[in-house]
Amino acid sequence: MTMPFSVVIPARYASSRLPGKPLQLIAGLPMVQRVWQQASASGAGRVVIATDDPRIADCAAGFGAEVCMTRSDHPSGTDRLQEVAAQLGLDDEHIVVNVQGDEPLIPPTVIDQVAANLARHPEAGVATLCETIDSVDALRDPNVVKVVPRADGMALYFSRATIPWPRDAGLGGGDALQQAMPMGDWYRHIGIYAYRTAFLHRYITWDPAPLEQLEQLEQLRALYHGVGIHVEEARAAVPGGVDTPADLDRLRRYLGEVPA
Repeated sequence: MTMPFSVVIPARYASSRLPGKPLQLIAGLPMVQRVWQQASASGAGRVVIATDDPRIADCAAGFGAEVCMTRSDHPSGTDRLQEVAAQLGLDDEHIVVNVQGDEPLIPPTVIDQVAANLARHPEAGVATLCETIDSVDALRDPNVVKVVPRADGMALYFSRATIPWPRDAGLGGGDALQQAMPMGDWYRHIGIYAYRTAFLHRYITWDPAPLEQLEQLEQLRALYHGVGIHVEEARAAVPGGVDTPADLDRLRRYLGEVPA
């Protein structure tokens, strides 16, 4: 990766399912610190934690991270990234990778991968990653976002629905969907993004798109406005993020820590 890029880690204190999530301890370290460590092990020239909460800012400063204070009224994480890019005065062609603040095990290699993909594809405004889906339960789960790619690696569409849908599976799915799985490829979208700064400045001028509001998927605003999104299978497995107390307990067990 020769083109420089920056990582921004949005970290909000307010979480309806897990309040104070970025400060939750995992094997003795705050979650946001573990995310920062993973991002810092990538090829990024700069890693910035973006937050609207002084408690997170103080914590991040304590372990040596660069912090950018942002407004608290952003409707989406992408809007928050744009504010950071503007505050830092990043060039229009500069690449910014959004690493979610609840991904403490994200492999540095996938951060490098998504940044490099965007650098190699000037026709794309955004780059992201995916992985294959190998179970019917995941395929039918609306919390597992699916993506259908084109032959050239650009995304056709993202959805919470089961796409593509095998015609012969009928309306119920079930066993017929299980039988259809070996005949097709299904992909789960992994929520890491690389953007060019110029795209971020355009994004915030657009109203939420109807498709975005219907599916509650921010990336559909880009597709709605004709912006290409490059997608590729991740080169390393990306563990799920931490959304709930149960997720946090599973992660603590995985790292050998006994939950309190």
